[in-house]
Amino acid sequence: MEENTTQAILQASDDLSNRFLTFGIDGAVYGISLTNVLEIIGIQDITAVPNVPQHIKGLINLRGKVVPVIDTRLKMGKEERDYDSLTCIIVIDIQDMHIGLIVDRVEEVISIDLEHAAVPPKAGMEDKQFLSSVVERDNHTVLNIDLEKFMADDLRQY
Repeated sequence: MEENTTQAILQASDDLSNRFLTFGIDGAVYGISLTNVLEIIGIQDITAVPNVPQHIKGLINLRGKVVPVIDTRLKMGKEERDYDSLTCIIVIDIQDMHIGLIVDRVEEVISIDLEHAAVPPKAGMEDKQFLSSVVERDNHTVLNIDLEKFMADDLRQY
């Protein structure tokens, strides 16, 4: 019985490794591994912190836990825009830290067969340094983000 339970847990974690939460920024669709996603919350009051890069918007209190929040569009070098009713914070876990990523909108959870994913092109994409793969899905392109690379500079500060 214990062996069956262990197999079920391993299968569930394998299932998550091929599942991605997709979100939109400036009309592009990005994906992050569901294994890193803790929850999705609406935009809320953010306490600003002095002397941090512009993309670090500040801190939120999430049920008693202080979580730094990063504006994903600014981190990607895109123009700042006002937050609206579709703006969300995706709370992720990376290297045992909880971090909030502000995105324009959350799309859906999708399954991706990574064997059929393409390597990001070497030229022509400003986001390529933190992309892990590119996938065509339902007539649009999903740009999968390698969160370790995407967050590397920010994680070094902690």
